[in-house]
Amino acid sequence: MASLAVNPVIASSTTARNGSSSYAPSHKLNLRTSHLAAFQSISHLLTYSPSCPYAFKKLHKPHIFLPHLVASLEVEETYIMIKPDGVQRCLIGEIISRFEKKGFKLKGLKLFQCPQELAQEHYKDLQSKPFFPKLINYITSGPVVCMAWEGVGVVASARKLIGVTNPLNAEPGTIRGDLAVQTGRNVVHGSDSPENGKREIALWFKEGELCEWTPVLEPWLTE
Repeated sequence: MASLAVNPVIASSTTARNGSSSYAPSHKLNLRTSHLAAFQSISHLLTYSPSCPYAFKKLHKPHIFLPHLVASLEVEETYIMIKPDGVQRCLIGEIISRFEKKGFKLKGLKLFQCPQELAQEHYKDLQSKPFFPKLINYITSGPVVCMAWEGVGVVASARKLIGVTNPLNAEPGTIRGDLAVQTGRNVVHGSDSPENGKREIALWFKEGELCEWTPVLEPWLTE
């Protein structure tokens, strides 16, 4: 009798009641394995690809990237100043509301006519720039609104809310992106580091002018 060759891929062994072995096609097995072959590896779906900007990144924790600053998880203080053009254009309430809605705490607020000496001290890092005299004249040309704000990562986050220096390059939704068109009239100043935040608050506010308080909404803003 001729022998029967069996391909293990297309047939499977079954045991009959009389103990002999027979072979039956395994179409269902082939169908299942062929379907599973399409999903042997999904690692390519979990890695970043430049051609797919919305791909999910595996094994990497998210970070908050901001221009020149990375948002901190520490409670910080920052100095925010509405410049003379912002005051003259009646933007005080609009600008304050941006920081309030974000959830930061206002600790100091005053309308103030800046003397030349204070303006020069505030912008001393720019005194070598050709536009320095014009900048000092601008800041002292009318009253400014001085503010001290506190919150988790407030320095970097406030800079993000304000937008880049040139309003024409600032993103829509930022203060400068929405409310200004020229660098020389960019309506608001914000501290560029936690260290400068402390320095500028001490420069613009006297002892006793800052208020320590706890907002009733604080449990709904932070854990």
